[in-house]
Amino acid sequence: MPYRIEYSPEAEKHLRFLTARQRATVLDGVDKQLIHEPTVETRNRKLMRPHPLAPWELRIGNLRVYYDVEDEPKPIVQIRAVGIKERNRVRIGKEVIEL
Repeated sequence: MPYRIEYSPEAEKHLRFLTARQRATVLDGVDKQLIHEPTVETRNRKLMRPHPLAPWELRIGNLRVYYDVEDEPKPIVQIRAVGIKERNRVRIGKEVIEL
């Protein structure tokens, strides 16, 4: 059964800080990689150490998507944050997070 993708209000704000091309890349990548088996680790998808943003990270080039997964009562992938990786930091909206 495919997962439903939901973007949090914060993630929608983060998308506005991206260019149109970056937004399209994120939306396409999320649809391709997270609709089926979002909790299976791959080269571009990993479970993070305890992190305040979300437990999962999806890498799409230099873009990062942080998400959480709920299986019950309905399968949902909740996108919590979207950012741009720059060296050892991720810029999410106006905020910069050091890694």
